[in-house]
Amino acid sequence: MAKLSLFERRRRRVRTALRNRAGGKPRLSVHRTGKHIYAQIIDDAAGKTVAAASTLGASGSGANVDAAQQVGKDIAAAAKKAGVTTVVFDRGGFLFHGRVKALADAAREGGLEF
Repeated sequence: MAKLSLFERRRRRVRTALRNRAGGKPRLSVHRTGKHIYAQIIDDAAGKTVAAASTLGASGSGANVDAAQQVGKDIAAAAKKAGVTTVVFDRGGFLFHGRVKALADAAREGGLEF
């Protein structure tokens, strides 16, 4: 087995801890790249994506805190429409600061509980 990168080790550690604490709640998964940020709410029991939002269709740059805040608001609105109010936050292997934190804070302000 090949040695895992630090990012992959952190990602697996976070995901394992979430599974132990989720209690059947959907998961708000965040992915960040140099150009965009993506968020989706996943029902792991059913294996389905309930709601999703990203900066792909938006004009301007998706690689800043303002864009991440907008994605947070969009995912909260999409979750409400799908009937989801509580989630567990899956930051993946990304550290909880900057764009990831901005997305989480905006989602909380939009009505999601985690």
